[in-house]
Amino acid sequence: MAELAVLMIDVQNGYIADDHVRDALGWPPIWRLEEVVAECAELLSAARAADIPIVYSRAVTSPAGRLAANPRAARHQQSCAARMPTLTAAQREWRKQFIDAVAPAPTDIVLDKTRHSFFAYTELDPVLRSLGVHRLLVAGLQTNVCVEATVRAALERNYDVAVAEDAVSTDGPDLHYGALNSMRVLYVEVAPWRELLAEGANWDRAYSTPNYGRDPGYWDETAIEVAPR
Repeated sequence: MAELAVLMIDVQNGYIADDHVRDALGWPPIWRLEEVVAECAELLSAARAADIPIVYSRAVTSPAGRLAANPRAARHQQSCAARMPTLTAAQREWRKQFIDAVAPAPTDIVLDKTRHSFFAYTELDPVLRSLGVHRLLVAGLQTNVCVEATVRAALERNYDVAVAEDAVSTDGPDLHYGALNSMRVLYVEVAPWRELLAEGANWDRAYSTPNYGRDPGYWDETAIEVAPR
């Protein structure tokens, strides 16, 4: 039975496609995408060598289409419709496939998801329970969206969670670092993946690091402001 599993979140061709879809939606390129994909590839190789189970999420559109769409996301899509490029069926299919450098191996598990959280409306939780997993190392895209949503859902289900800070990214460094700090405050272990997979890694930064994820300067300022006179 496995104790630890790697969750590889949404490492799909849509993030590398130069088809102007992200431009039309008002989304910038993913920050440090090539470097992060390379780190994800090395993480996957190390996990397979250590017989650590790997579960991929693949973001797809719900079979129910707009009936199942988040209404705010649907309105955003509608507001951008005039600017959206016309893609062929082959282009649309290619965008949702995994990036070659981080494609699943035959022994890996792939589950489709239609929401930000990998746990929402998927069989991820029973799969992990069947594997005997209670620790999760999360990597992939995007730090402040599907990675963070998955991490929060995992915490709600009592998993011990770590995020590979060098194997995740999003729409720029501010959102990336802000999301990592948000997760640190929730007692998530955040570190380079090699440290997280090292033999004897304790995953105890959240308990041993003062002001973990917080701004000490702000904390001191606030403490002074609210101190009783």
